[in-house]
Amino acid sequence: MSYAFEPTPVVSVPVVGKAARFPVHRIYCVGRNYEEHAKEMGFTGREPPFFFMKPADSVLVVNAGETGDMPYPSLTKNLHHEIELVVAIGKGGKNIQAADAMSHIYGYAVGLDMTRRDLQNDMKKQGRPWCIGKGFDHSAPIGPITPAALAGDVAHAEIYVQVNGQDRQRSSVSQLIWNIAETIEHVSAAWELQAGDLIYTGTPEGVGAVVAGDTMVGAVAGLGELKVRMV
Repeated sequence: MSYAFEPTPVVSVPVVGKAARFPVHRIYCVGRNYEEHAKEMGFTGREPPFFFMKPADSVLVVNAGETGDMPYPSLTKNLHHEIELVVAIGKGGKNIQAADAMSHIYGYAVGLDMTRRDLQNDMKKQGRPWCIGKGFDHSAPIGPITPAALAGDVAHAEIYVQVNGQDRQRSSVSQLIWNIAETIEHVSAAWELQAGDLIYTGTPEGVGAVVAGDTMVGAVAGLGELKVRMV
């Protein structure tokens, strides 16, 4: 097969303990999936989950032990960090039941859902889609994927991010409103999941702004650290 021009290379993420890499298909993100974060954003309760997407090539891959450089994005003066557990799907499916969901997981990673908050809020006020606030270049930093068998008790793992050595967000994955299996059930009811999909499962309270020169260090217990420097 020939193409009109050279296709963009497949975006991929390293896998802990393996030479083969995880090819990224789609990125799904869950909004307001920790109760305290929902409250700080002006909402309460266990509302039905909702989702937004990021382009596959918005990932900023950071290798283990390294610090990734993220360019401060254009158009914003209020860039926020949101630390997240990322679920990597290894087996696709549609209408997956929560009871079967864990068998579809390839592994887990630490991710950041970077958000141009001022642009997102402006779009919300106008009743317009807020892709511009979420789906920009480098907006999905991610560390290596740990295979599920090596990840430990992810469902109860501590999750945190520090900025310049100071705590910003710190919670537990156990505080998810919709747990990992329930999230997969809801996503797969709306889209047919494919091997290679990433699900950013939501962020706890404490989101805040970063500026050029700041360094973020995020982690989910058992999955290592994700270090990103704003440049």
